[in-house]
Amino acid sequence: IKEETLKKGFVKGRGTTFFARGNKEVPISLFTLLSKNRKGEIKGVLLGFYDLTEIKKRETELKEVRTALLNILEDIEEERKKTEAEKNKTLAIITHFADGILVFDKKDRLSLLNPKVEEIFEVKSKEILNLSLSQLSKFPNFLPLLELLKKKEKELFRKELKLRENLILEVSVIPIKAKSEIIGTLVVLHDVTREKIIERMKTEFVSIAAHQLRTPLSAIKWTLKMLLDGDLGEITEEQREFVNKAYRANERMIKLINDLLNVARIEEGRYLYKLSSLNIEPLVRKIVESLRQEAERKKIKLEFKKPKKKLPKLMLDAEKISLAIQNLVENAIKYTPAGGRVTISLKVENEEVVFSVKDTGVGIPKEQQDRVFSKFFRGANVMRMETEGSGLGLFITKNIIEAHGGRIWFQSKEGRGTTFYFAIPFFQKVEHS
Repeated sequence: IKEETLKKGFVKGRGTTFFARGNKEVPISLFTLLSKNRKGEIKGVLLGFYDLTEIKKRETELKEVRTALLNILEDIEEERKKTEAEKNKTLAIITHFADGILVFDKKDRLSLLNPKVEEIFEVKSKEILNLSLSQLSKFPNFLPLLELLKKKEKELFRKELKLRENLILEVSVIPIKAKSEIIGTLVVLHDVTREKIIERMKTEFVSIAAHQLRTPLSAIKWTLKMLLDGDLGEITEEQREFVNKAYRANERMIKLINDLLNVARIEEGRYLYKLSSLNIEPLVRKIVESLRQEAERKKIKLEFKKPKKKLPKLMLDAEKISLAIQNLVENAIKYTPAGGRVTISLKVENEEVVFSVKDTGVGIPKEQQDRVFSKFFRGANVMRMETEGSGLGLFITKNIIEAHGGRIWFQSKEGRGTTFYFAIPFFQKVEHS
């Protein structure tokens, strides 16, 4: 610094270190200025310095902050890349998904769709993207779906929708939530046309086969009945025993055929024919009395609890509702051991007529209870008992009750018994055929 000052005449803002008392290092900025007399002779040096301790401290802090900010920015960039990758992966899945996917925002504007939707509705995405439900109604192919969405049901799962003659969809509507707020709606369209065609072919085959079998079975029934009644001549007791066995086996076959025909009609959507305004109590009473002999034969107490007040009339298909009641009471008797009890009751509750049949029978295994109303279901404990049955009765019963605008449910504990209920509202919406 001395040499530079002598050479240049000054030093300006040179950073260096000053050793203070106690050998403490102090960063300083040093200034020098050479002082001369008129003759140009050096008189001395003016020396000044500025303490940089606080500035250096701030510089260090700023460097640390800068390093931290750079690290945060690197993390943000890494997360952005990950988010972008996830977004691209999700979009790729949606794009190549076999089902149609539509996403509506909370204002019911279409914000996302995949190519399958374009194929289903025969439109281009640019034509319908960001359109509201009301704007989508300009596209005729969308109308059946819009009718479904406008019902504003919170959730739909696999609701069948016939879009056109050769296209049947299963529609699922799921709300999209962020925390507790609904921010949009996801609509999934699954094409079930092929499954429905196969199902229809199977139903038609069962219907044709059952019809073809019913005629000869009826002929066999009446022939066997004539033999038993002696119309074709006297038969021995041994012959009567064999003919009786054949008659009962034939009756079981006829019941199975009738069950299959009922299932076929249900699947074809043509089941309720003769609707009229009826009181359900006489129908229940008639069925209970017709089954009393079978209950007594099994040493089962069969009880009918009359309703406490007069029941209102309901729109019923007497034949079908009688079949549903008979299925439930027959099952209760069939699966209740000797000495048990079956109790049938009717009551009015919440503007509904509620029917129940309670037994002290074998009950339904807990792990199988969700399959009770499916076709061909029979409980594992019932199978071990080797009782007769097609497993179609409860499927048919459920469909009869629901076709009347009602609902059916049950409570059961294995080894303790079962109670089946159905309820039909006073002002029911009936599925006409």
